[in-house]
Amino acid sequence: MLDFFFFPGSTYSYLAALRIGGLARAAGVTLRWRPFDVRAIMTEMDNRFLAGKPVKYRYMWRDIERRAARHGLPWNGPPQHPVDPEREALRLATLAAMEGWGEDFAAASFRAWFAEHRSPGIGDTSAHVLAGLGRDPAGTLARAAAPEVSARIEAETAAARRLGIFGAPSFAVGEEIFWGDDRLEEALDWARRPWLGTPIAPVP
Repeated sequence: MLDFFFFPGSTYSYLAALRIGGLARAAGVTLRWRPFDVRAIMTEMDNRFLAGKPVKYRYMWRDIERRAARHGLPWNGPPQHPVDPEREALRLATLAAMEGWGEDFAAASFRAWFAEHRSPGIGDTSAHVLAGLGRDPAGTLARAAAPEVSARIEAETAAARRLGIFGAPSFAVGEEIFWGDDRLEEALDWARRPWLGTPIAPVP
């Protein structure tokens, strides 16, 4: 079992979300999509991501461009960032995971963001993505606003916190954590055959 912790407004999660489903199926690894509120955890850690860091910000976009080209993923220049100010895309990703169409929504949402520059959770992006998936936008958005969806987000964020996850995307095999798109293949390998016999120390 491989747990995929991601946030629909995470830039590097784009690279992982469009690859992980196919790679997991090819590897015979069961995959669980677990959207969570990484911003809440980052705020607790006083991590302002790339605010006020133009050099690092520039590097991030070029790095994503390189990795997108390497994996044959769409790239249309740097999209708007940050996004999803009201957690709308996160609620939809969570609802989709709860209802069994999490991979479809995540892939469509990230493609809309990076290939079409339709920002998650802003304007009519959610309606556009849902319609493209053949789902009723109004009804789906209404279900995503239900209290049980918010409760699921808080539960998944708490689970990530307990595991010691501090960023997205992150992959978990039990309590073993792998952070970053560039650790995806390593996480899949670990899910098939761990190569260390000693367990990771628990989060204090």
